[in-house]
Amino acid sequence: MTETQAPAPTHDVALTDVAAAKVKALLDQEGRDDLRLRLGVQPGGCSGLIYQLVFDDRDLDGDAVREFEGVQLVVDKMSVPYLAGATIDYADTISQQGFTIDNPNAGGSCACGDSFH
Repeated sequence: MTETQAPAPTHDVALTDVAAAKVKALLDQEGRDDLRLRLGVQPGGCSGLIYQLVFDDRDLDGDAVREFEGVQLVVDKMSVPYLAGATIDYADTISQQGFTIDNPNAGGSCACGDSFH
């Protein structure tokens, strides 16, 4: 009797090509090929939830993973419903620099834009 392994869970968060290239550049700069980009939400901020976007080498139970241009994007199982359909991008302009998250599930956000509900 052969044992079949269930496919790894996935998520509906997208990483743009520009964001993937920036993540790869940052990892190359640090000389790390063992890290993945982890996106999650946690309680906090003035609107109730805040985004957490970090480099991580952990494998947590229930992690959902997708790969974009060689970059693995991981979302923990509790955050998947809050982030379904979200897109991570990277901007480098005079008015804005850094990663941005466009989340269609956010009912509203605070004035600083760091938290949502």
